[in-house]
Amino acid sequence: MDLDAFTSVHTPAWERLAALVRRRRLDGAEADELVRLYQEVATHLSTVRSAAPDPVLVTRLSDLLTRARARIAGAHEPAWSEVVRFAVVTVPAALYRVRWWALGVTVACLVVAVVAGAHVATDPDALAAMGTPSEREKYVHQAFAAYYDPQASFAAMVWTNNAWIAALVIGLGITGIGPVYVLAQNAVGVGATGGMMASYGELDTFLQLIAPHGQLELTAVFVAGAAGLKTFWSLVDPGPRKRSVALAQEGRALVTCAVGLAGALALSGLVEGFVTGSGLPWWLKIAIGTVALVAFWAYVLILGRRAVRAGETGDLTLDQAGAVTPTAA
Repeated sequence: MDLDAFTSVHTPAWERLAALVRRRRLDGAEADELVRLYQEVATHLSTVRSAAPDPVLVTRLSDLLTRARARIAGAHEPAWSEVVRFAVVTVPAALYRVRWWALGVTVACLVVAVVAGAHVATDPDALAAMGTPSEREKYVHQAFAAYYDPQASFAAMVWTNNAWIAALVIGLGITGIGPVYVLAQNAVGVGATGGMMASYGELDTFLQLIAPHGQLELTAVFVAGAAGLKTFWSLVDPGPRKRSVALAQEGRALVTCAVGLAGALALSGLVEGFVTGSGLPWWLKIAIGTVALVAFWAYVLILGRRAVRAGETGDLTLDQAGAVTPTAA
């Protein structure tokens, strides 16, 4: 193909399309002409790419078609309304759908933590496994309380660490075993630490330092585990959906849960960074942590229930995820 001749013949059409794209208002005839020229230039671009792929001309026509497509379909600009909708509809819907799973995970982890704590507090051999006597005494009487240093860098470190744990639980969800292992390990660790503190008569110190931030922090980890396990269960029992469809839908909703939990963990990180180690009375610290937990569940239960009743699942919209073949319930 003679590229120069091709360009010479079709340049008037390209220039006319560019002129229509630049116009602020188009009448009916001009709008029809814009669509016709868009289709025509798209054919020109295809021809150039296949017969004489000149990079300059390909770039020129691609840019022209992009601007024409935006003029025809309307430019898509991220709107605050979409961000707000994601925060008040999509995220709470995804979290609401795993609420019963979260309750089950919470109860199971608390039972494991209590059993581990009681074992360490009452069994000398289990207590000895926590370290030498001098190491245990230093941890109980100094290191545990000194860890909670109120400052911004500490809050950021705490948030990063907790977000990593939640992401790990969520990411391993598809395996079914991964979340159980991480959650069990975390529950045993917290319980064993509490048991060691109790054996030295410092259980009240442990609870006072854990309760302010731990209420929301541990809840977020439990919900992350619940979301991961629910994704795994979609493989075991997909219901009326195909397994591939169920996994895709639950997997996308799982990502939505992760985004919501990142915000919850950021809040718990602020509480841990600026409240837990502060000089406030212990009852006020716990009250602040309780308010944060209540706010989280109010967000999930009130907004989530409303969203789910409206048909939301936390998944992408049909325009974003693509249509799914209907299946009988």
